[in-house]
Amino acid sequence: MKKNFFSTLPWLDKIQKSMEGAPVPEYREVNGHIHTPYSFSAFDKLDTAFSMAKDENIAVLGISDFYVTDGYDEFSAGCLNNNIFPLFNIEFIGLLKEEQMNGIRINDPNNPGRIYFSGKGLDTPFHPGWRSRRQMKKMITESQSQIRAMIEKLNSLITQVSPSLILGYDDVKSRFAKDLVRERHLAKALRQLAEENFRTPEEQVGFIEALYGGKKSKGGMSDPVQLENEIRSNLLKAGGAAFVPENEGSFLPLRKIIKIITDAGGIPCYPVLLDDPSGKCTESEADAEKLHKKLTSLGVGCIELIPGRNDHSILEKFVRFFYEDGFVVLLGTEHNTPELTPLTVTARGSVPLDESLRKISWEGACVVAAHQYLRAHQRQGYVLSNGDPSKDQRDEMVQIGRMVIEYYLNKR
Repeated sequence: MKKNFFSTLPWLDKIQKSMEGAPVPEYREVNGHIHTPYSFSAFDKLDTAFSMAKDENIAVLGISDFYVTDGYDEFSAGCLNNNIFPLFNIEFIGLLKEEQMNGIRINDPNNPGRIYFSGKGLDTPFHPGWRSRRQMKKMITESQSQIRAMIEKLNSLITQVSPSLILGYDDVKSRFAKDLVRERHLAKALRQLAEENFRTPEEQVGFIEALYGGKKSKGGMSDPVQLENEIRSNLLKAGGAAFVPENEGSFLPLRKIIKIITDAGGIPCYPVLLDDPSGKCTESEADAEKLHKKLTSLGVGCIELIPGRNDHSILEKFVRFFYEDGFVVLLGTEHNTPELTPLTVTARGSVPLDESLRKISWEGACVVAAHQYLRAHQRQGYVLSNGDPSKDQRDEMVQIGRMVIEYYLNKR
């Protein structure tokens, strides 16, 4: 088994001694959640993310792909080479059947009962145990069966318009994905199919509009990001001609997801959707106190947000409520769409985060860093042996993580 990098760092007393007298900033810039090409990402390759992080003075970066940790080795090596501190995360999609039956949305605005859920600071190398691996493999297999069925439906549409053209799962995977093909890969593959087989932009968009059943494209070929989003919306989402609903086997109950995360050494973390552009929240998130009570009952003491989706004032009030109760709060950009936006975390409309939010984000990253480091040294991290968060030790974990990150950035 490969060695955990954090285990090669010296123990705390030596780190503390080596840092004596060294200037330590009050906080650093953090992005705790980016997807990579190992699931789907705006980044064509991980080097792009590292280059952007350096240009934007981001010191801590967190990888977070759906269902897979295959990018950990490349991410770790890239962070080492670029002097960026790595956080090792993962994301799942689960299902709460009772909420689904009652039409209650959680953090998916379109699908009642569906829940996105993250694990933060997983052990690396990833070793969740054979039972968890089997469950994860089943989820991946089910998701890829759905993708294959969607490709079949797409091909039935494509051959009606141009009989010589076809999409193949293996080709899409080899050209646009790693080990996991997702809807967004299909949208990109379809756009490329048009570009590669029709001479003019007018012919290309005409081919795609024919797949839409004659509906006009709003973006056209000149805006690949908008076009891929449009393809996904018109053809691959519910109501689209190539849509295939997920089998329930694609989702695990939330408690099983939490068990997989803790077995893999991670911190269970709830990704908050919060307000939409009209200021509304889902039924589960509309009342922060009720959400707090629910998360606490599940043994969850960590939340994360993608502030680019949120109004700054609503975001700040929500984050402060959870932070003041001892929760770990992480902020990121996700980068799970084709649009290559900056890595610097901002609120909706590119509104800069105020200093208090940036400090809270930094402290959250420090807790995850400390958790990774302590577990690599066979010590207890932020999660107790019973699976509960050690919220009363958050401030101590912040200080440990701060020292570890500063040592990594300046002394190793």
